[in-house]
Amino acid sequence: MNDDSMYEALCSRDARFDGEFFFAVSTTGIYCRPSCPATTPKRHNVRFFATAAAAQHSGFRACRRCRPDAVPGSAEWNVRADAVGRAMRLIGDGVVDREGVAGLAARLGYSARQVQRQLNAEVGAGPIGLARAQRAHTARILLQTTGMRATEVAFAAGFASVRQFNDTIREIYATTPSGLRAAASGRPARPGTTPGPANEATGVPLRLAYRGPYAATEVFDYLAARALTGVEELVGARGTRCYRRTLRLPLGTGVAEVGEKLGRGGWLECRLHLSDLRDMTAATQRMRRLLDLDADPYAVAERLGADATLAPLVAARPGLRAPGAADSHELAARAVLGQQVSVSSGRRLGNALVAAYGQPFAAPSGGLTHLFPDADALAEASLEELGMPESRRDTLRTLAGALASGTIHLDPGAERDEAEKALLDLPGIGPWTAGYIRMRALCDPDVLLTGDAAVQAGMRHAGAEAVDAEAWRPWRTYAMHHFWNAAVGRRRAAPA
Repeated sequence: MNDDSMYEALCSRDARFDGEFFFAVSTTGIYCRPSCPATTPKRHNVRFFATAAAAQHSGFRACRRCRPDAVPGSAEWNVRADAVGRAMRLIGDGVVDREGVAGLAARLGYSARQVQRQLNAEVGAGPIGLARAQRAHTARILLQTTGMRATEVAFAAGFASVRQFNDTIREIYATTPSGLRAAASGRPARPGTTPGPANEATGVPLRLAYRGPYAATEVFDYLAARALTGVEELVGARGTRCYRRTLRLPLGTGVAEVGEKLGRGGWLECRLHLSDLRDMTAATQRMRRLLDLDADPYAVAERLGADATLAPLVAARPGLRAPGAADSHELAARAVLGQQVSVSSGRRLGNALVAAYGQPFAAPSGGLTHLFPDADALAEASLEELGMPESRRDTLRTLAGALASGTIHLDPGAERDEAEKALLDLPGIGPWTAGYIRMRALCDPDVLLTGDAAVQAGMRHAGAEAVDAEAWRPWRTYAMHHFWNAAVGRRRAAPA
């Protein structure tokens, strides 16, 4: 998009572009999302930015009416495989907060100066500015949804000092932390209460924003079919289910709960119960990746809907998503368990693995009793309890050892081609397994597993066996999910 087309989008208050770009008004010093309901500014007073951090870096503060910091992330960062796209995914996961710019640069294989230069050129802000904007958003959520004291919010959000926290809130939101909290409640500011165990029990409520239509039923069905006992559960009736799972996080553990029912404003209700609130950014981003909340369903539908064989499937399931993974190491192990077996058989093997090697959860919550076993534990495990062929047990141990040693990286900033090649070099890892890991653990939107039996069945059902799949790029992962759903729908419709 150019500046003129972006101005047209904001004139029409087009929510499709929320998170794809931001605009700022020079006369007010405020930046907004494209769908902001405020009076449309004159063209010569408007500036456009690729990220909220870039607008903040240029001296603009966030609009209190449209809350531009709460929009979905841009789908561009999942599509792009270059250094900037990888950096944006890592910053979103909180790497800069935990490891600094040097840690980010080391993961990308560049110098800190090169990373700074590339990000400034592409998105208008460096890694510190991008991480700072994310910290401010986390702080606002904690201030407005918990009773934590401002000092505790500052460190939980990732700020190095209370002074830095206060200065950032004033600069971005043009108010104090207590003023930000009062604005949410509509009451005068008052001191917060000490969190402690009660805060962990009640959790932090969030609204996970998405753009466009969202096929929640299909996403929750997909998760339900693969849920592992003790690690995941779905409670409630179809249409109002709640997906719950345990999380292994950089600084502690947690439980995430997400409701299936869609909010009117384009969001899913979520609640995070964290042993260390500094993990909130990482936990939020991992759930967003699992639920594919930063996707652009309009771009996907435009490309896939232009194909005659896919058009009916796209029309039948608007907003179909491609679930990712909350834990890339867990997903990789589960991919090996699912080799050459049905989904239900893979799930049974996963249940046996959790029962034998899962780490008991410190505070069981409902049906959630375990963390999925980590790579170190699986690398040394006999795995005899699983009833799998010895060759597949060897494959799982070898993969776990490569992940534990860092020989293979599956973090959000991993170079996807290199990761897939490294996986294929391991004995017992074939194209299906490597592709499945790439699709879900690395959230690649352009994977097509042509050797998958369910995909083949869905393609036959749709009459898409002789089509040119290159025309579906860069959204072949979504085409595959349409075929999977077509195959599932056909089985359900078949007479008993």
